[in-house]
Amino acid sequence: MISFKEFNIADWFSVYRILAIPLLAAALLWGTQGLFTWLLLISYTTDAIDGQLARRLNLCSARGAQLDSIGDQLTLGAGLIGLGVYETRFVLDHLWPIGLALSLYLLQMVIAFIKYGKTTAFHTYLAKTSALAQGIFVLWALFFGPVTGLFWTVIVLGVIETAEEIALIYMYPGWVKDVKSIFWALTDPRRSQAGNPV
Repeated sequence: MISFKEFNIADWFSVYRILAIPLLAAALLWGTQGLFTWLLLISYTTDAIDGQLARRLNLCSARGAQLDSIGDQLTLGAGLIGLGVYETRFVLDHLWPIGLALSLYLLQMVIAFIKYGKTTAFHTYLAKTSALAQGIFVLWALFFGPVTGLFWTVIVLGVIETAEEIALIYMYPGWVKDVKSIFWALTDPRRSQAGNPV
């Protein structure tokens, strides 16, 4: 049973991103691109804030990492749906790379659920860079229109980052949070610990 009394300020920023999904969905249904884009900008901003707060205030926890990952995935999904609704022509013209990146991402999610029973929360440097690039691309596309060069940067980063996540899933027998990179993982003592969330 989740006790909200135990949540810290960083957790609440992640919770906001989760609770913002119905608002984003309503903005999409109403066809208000401006409202949708500004709400999405707020969600992306809270994503940048929660991790910084957790580290600076020493509030890092397995719960917080999991909430952050769920908030990230929902926000990414909302952004992609918004892109499909408001930039349909661009999405249709670039369907194969989008489909490839999404397929690999969904494969990674399935592998994580099979192995750990939940999503990963590695939060690697590459994952953070990829998420930042995705956020910039989606927001720029919704505010001003898509930029093809930035789109391809997002696709390449996303595919490489997903490959790294899949490799990390196979490297760690139990769920862990905060793995800086695949190279960092090679010397991480947690790889020898089986089954317990760390």
